[in-house]
Amino acid sequence: MKTSRTKFVILFLVFSFAFLFGTTLLLDQPPESLVGSASQVTWKATLSTVLSPVKTILIGPLLPFIKYLHQDPDTPPPFFLAMFAFYWTILAIIIYYLVRKIKHT
Repeated sequence: MKTSRTKFVILFLVFSFAFLFGTTLLLDQPPESLVGSASQVTWKATLSTVLSPVKTILIGPLLPFIKYLHQDPDTPPPFFLAMFAFYWTILAIIIYYLVRKIKHT
């Protein structure tokens, strides 16, 4: 299956945003929380713990920037979306080239 780099990056961005919003809505947690809290229902805490490695990769490196931007209560939400999109685009390109390199060896 041949997938172009542009298509891969777009699909990666779509699925990353869907994952972020889905886990935020399903688990009732802010994006900064990576591990389940004690006040959650058992299944939510378990699901949050299982998904925490993926959230750590997708959100972990951006946590210092998120905390810095939350100091100003008037930070526009599109700024966060643009920050996620920029980081995930770089991550998708790296993953694309790694998979391509592994596939050709």
